[in-house]
Amino acid sequence: MAAKKTKGRQKVEMKRIDKQDDRSITFSRRRSGIYKKASELVVLTGAEITVIVFSPSGNPLSCGHPSVESVINRFLEDPSSMDSTYHVVEARRRMRIEELLDLKDLIELETKFERLQMTMHNKIVKNNDGASSSQAPEIGYSLANDPNASVFADRNHQGGGEF
Repeated sequence: MAAKKTKGRQKVEMKRIDKQDDRSITFSRRRSGIYKKASELVVLTGAEITVIVFSPSGNPLSCGHPSVESVINRFLEDPSSMDSTYHVVEARRRMRIEELLDLKDLIELETKFERLQMTMHNKIVKNNDGASSSQAPEIGYSLANDPNASVFADRNHQGGGEF
């Protein structure tokens, strides 16, 4: 018999990949493999399935049959059928919300909005240059209900700049 020309498929040692780029590539490839296996499981057994994976950056990715929503709704309709997977996903969702709504960030954002409000007020007063003060908003005036305020916020947001 002739000797093998290649080593063939080698077993991969299970350890964390150090390089971020290599880790991202491996994640994408492995995720595709998991989705393929889930699809095969559906075809072979007729099971209803949902796969939810969180990327290294924390983004949720999912696939399901017949759909992710229909499988999840089955759990929501019958709470007694929920298993530990639901609780893990729910805990992760709550953690992400808490990360996004950090109190320190909210206070900082409120300060930026107050500075924007003061800047707008001062510019309006300056532009009126002694005209009727009824056109300038009062200090402490809420911009939340002012349709013109969202235009300024949107311009700053699109440019990626700070307020």
